[in-house]
Amino acid sequence: MASCFSPFLIIFFLVHTVNPVLGSYKSIFSFGDSLADTGNSLYSGQYTPAAQLPYGETYFHQPTGRASDGRLVIDFIAQLLGLPLLPPYLGSGKNFQQGVNFAVGGATALDVSFFDDNGISYNTKYTLGVQLGWFKKLVPSLCDSSSDGCRKFFNTSLFMVGEIGGNDYNNPFMDGKSLAEVKTFVPKVIDAISSAIKIHLMFIYNKTKPTTYPFKSSILIGIFYTYKISKMYCGFELNENRDHI
Repeated sequence: MASCFSPFLIIFFLVHTVNPVLGSYKSIFSFGDSLADTGNSLYSGQYTPAAQLPYGETYFHQPTGRASDGRLVIDFIAQLLGLPLLPPYLGSGKNFQQGVNFAVGGATALDVSFFDDNGISYNTKYTLGVQLGWFKKLVPSLCDSSSDGCRKFFNTSLFMVGEIGGNDYNNPFMDGKSLAEVKTFVPKVIDAISSAIKIHLMFIYNKTKPTTYPFKSSILIGIFYTYKISKMYCGFELNENRDHI
């Protein structure tokens, strides 16, 4: 029998690639949910378990808002590229010239109006669309778009979009929605992600040809304790929903 434990499923779609040598990237811009959040949920004032120990105890020796006792994948990527750990956008007094993290724990790809209309609870209003709106608002402070400034700046930038989409399924499951109903959300989630990227990021791509847009897909969802399922079962049926993506 296959092991019930699985690492996060990560799929990278490289829209535009360059030779990945150390020093190629001067900045990173990250969007997503708790798997990438380096403190926005903490600064937002919303409830997050990551505001207290044991979160953060093994590396930072204090809670930082990361959903980990140490670093996240985005932290290791930044350090590998010789860049500082990404500051959260909602933090104050930060210099974002070397990048910024827009990810917020609990974020969804779908707008909160979808969940309101369907009677589904959610943990944060800071959706992917909101995060990309923050990015557009920040751009003028990063570079001069009237010259080659933005082209040069973003040509050495790495954009990390995701993990995103997992909470679009977790929220309805936790509210007792059926697997059949949640499956109908899949096309909507995919459309929300693709539309957000096209509308909010492609204007930068078209103007400046930034380097890379990695995208991470949804995680395995059947291993959360909140699903009240058998340890041996491990939510294989729930994960069939992920296979539709």
